[in-house]
Amino acid sequence: MHLTIDYRTDYRFTQPQTRVIQLLRVTPCSHAGQTVVNWALDVDCDARLRSQVDGYGNKVTMLYVPGPVDHVSVKVSGEVFTDDTAGVIRDAPEPLPPAVFLRSTPLSAPSTAIRNLAKDLQRVEKDELSRLHLLNRELNRSLSFDPGKTQVDTDAATAFDAGHGVCQDFAHIFCAAARLMGAPARYISGHLYRRDGAEQQPAAHAWVEAHIDGFGWIGFDPANGISADDAYIRVAAGLDYSGAAPLAGARTGGGSESLEVGVRVRMAQSQQQN
Repeated sequence: MHLTIDYRTDYRFTQPQTRVIQLLRVTPCSHAGQTVVNWALDVDCDARLRSQVDGYGNKVTMLYVPGPVDHVSVKVSGEVFTDDTAGVIRDAPEPLPPAVFLRSTPLSAPSTAIRNLAKDLQRVEKDELSRLHLLNRELNRSLSFDPGKTQVDTDAATAFDAGHGVCQDFAHIFCAAARLMGAPARYISGHLYRRDGAEQQPAAHAWVEAHIDGFGWIGFDPANGISADDAYIRVAAGLDYSGAAPLAGARTGGGSESLEVGVRVRMAQSQQQN
């Protein structure tokens, strides 16, 4: 597919800020099945930008905005060509060995119920790849996608016990269960082209990659119950949301802040005409 992405984040502050610092993980890398042909990041105010690569191999941009400032708008846009690789990730930056992604984190720590799920899946399915596909389907079947009921700091145990959440929660639960079954698993943030025609989306998407000997890393999306295909644009990886979140940062100044996010993922006009 030939996909275009427009991603806008607007911060507004009730009082002028002395300084705003943001860490942006919004720039994808090219790899087998994903070719970034054009990508731009714009800020609507006087700011300094510094690009680097973090320990997970993600492209990171540090944004420094001097005050006084009462709003900051970040716009990301680009074009990406994607191919369906049946979820298999090849030639992506891999600075860390897979075993690192067996580590649990506060957001992905398993509860007793998640431990029981992992034990049940190991008993039912002996083949590792089939077991992970079964986990993917089971989470999609048993959990309800329910925006507004969880927060960015909701952990896997809480979301699983509640029986609902958003893509971030599905991903944390998958990571918790997969790691219990001995499969390294990492949280992925990025974008999803909606084949139902819904171009406008309220946020970026999240899914998981699990490592299987003989195959490498494979993408699973428990929120949709499928493996990642050419509708997915992979941007950042981490042990959990905190390591792959599109935006994180701090500000110096009083008052409160509000955040509005808008994402538009669509098929490029050139492909629509074919």
